[in-house]
Amino acid sequence: MTRCLPWNFTLSFSDGTEQLLTASAPQNSAILVADRMCRSGAIDLICIDSVSALTPRAEIEGEIGMQQMGLQARLMSQALRKMSGNASKAGCTLMFLNQIRYKIGVFYGNPEVTSGGIALKFFASVRLEIRLIGKIKSAKGDEDVGVKVRVRVQKSKVSRPYKQAEFEIIFGEGVSKLGCVLDCAELMDVVAKKGSWYSYKDIRLGQGREKALQYLRESPTTCDEIEKVVRAMIPEGSRHMSLLAFGQSSSTEDEQAYDEQ
Repeated sequence: MTRCLPWNFTLSFSDGTEQLLTASAPQNSAILVADRMCRSGAIDLICIDSVSALTPRAEIEGEIGMQQMGLQARLMSQALRKMSGNASKAGCTLMFLNQIRYKIGVFYGNPEVTSGGIALKFFASVRLEIRLIGKIKSAKGDEDVGVKVRVRVQKSKVSRPYKQAEFEIIFGEGVSKLGCVLDCAELMDVVAKKGSWYSYKDIRLGQGREKALQYLRESPTTCDEIEKVVRAMIPEGSRHMSLLAFGQSSSTEDEQAYDEQ
């Protein structure tokens, strides 16, 4: 739908692209194709990018500027009633990417709203809100090499909601595993930070975060050892398992409030 898939970047994650199918079509056709693929039982994951870019056929055939009220919302509501059941029977995961819009004339409360109506909010088993919270500069500080994002679990039928995690995404690389390992290790006192210096046991990783990450990048053995120590400290099924899933868990108050429910 957005017609943007960088193949070179995709190939860097996996060489199994013969199992990857891509298609772009109007909303009506895209939803029908997705539903048929889901019912076939041959597909494990269907990703629609994005709901906002899905264009109803009536909108394509109409003139620019014509009033087209609720076309996306109606079609999404009808489609999800069928696709949710079909996906469950076929063991297929449906992933919808969406965008944020702003309500007109809202002076109090949150003016943000997602595209495609509210049906997707109700049918979704998990809803993740992703926010950009900062940019990552190069060692020289003259260019941006990545971004820092915060992911918050807005809804979850399969686990505890309202958790959040912060992690880094490096351009051309993806999620920074080294950054996740260092953050978790520091949070769990596996890696000590005194002033601006990072150290692990008797090893000085470096002065400043970038130097410490560079050391871990150049010393994969040390990085693997730190990761094993962190994983060993997290019992299976622990509420802190999200630490290793790229960031921090929610506050203690949120965790306790949920446990009491």
